[in-house]
Amino acid sequence: MTSRPQATRTRKPPGERRAEILHTAARIALDEGLERITLRRVADELGVRPGLIGHYFPAADDLVSEAFAHAAAQERDTLLPPGAHEADRSPTARLAAFLVRLTGADCLDLSRLWLNARHLSRFKPGLRATVREQESLTRTALTGLVEEGVRRGEFRTDDPLGAALHILVTVDGLGAYANDDIDSSDDAGDSDSDDLNHPALQDLALTVAEHRLALTPGLLRAAAI
Repeated sequence: MTSRPQATRTRKPPGERRAEILHTAARIALDEGLERITLRRVADELGVRPGLIGHYFPAADDLVSEAFAHAAAQERDTLLPPGAHEADRSPTARLAAFLVRLTGADCLDLSRLWLNARHLSRFKPGLRATVREQESLTRTALTGLVEEGVRRGEFRTDDPLGAALHILVTVDGLGAYANDDIDSSDDAGDSDSDDLNHPALQDLALTVAEHRLALTPGLLRAAAI
């Protein structure tokens, strides 16, 4: 009888394996929260031993910080792509798409992740530094978009950074309610939940941006369609 040859286990290159670990941890963070990221949980998701995860991330807190950075960077590149990748779209259209998508239901998990990270960063210095870095990168990207809009004559402001800060603080303020599930059956008769679903709040970030950039009211919502 001919014996069946044993399957050879393929060892992934370190860079590929590390990226796989980060991607998996970031998905867990978005779906369930940063607290759910453990070496064992990531190992179970990938079907490997926890020791392998520990080889790349000896400290679980480092994995949490990098997973948050990975998730935040991916979402930022999707919502606010660099100008070189958006040459065929006006700054107005790009800003409109960014704000409508970021404040919509599709980005609810992202809003929850930021809320989660800011809370945990109070107790985790490494995560706190990562949150600040990601905030700075997003602020720089949005400020650059505002500056481009000013150069093209679409926006009017003498303070692009100030305008970007007003917009981002408004978005963050709306994100503070990300854990309020206004569509759940538990809140069906809750007047406070109905208030949070008011149309004025749905367009608040757009209204602030239009005011700060001297745009016609309603222009950004129309540009996003």
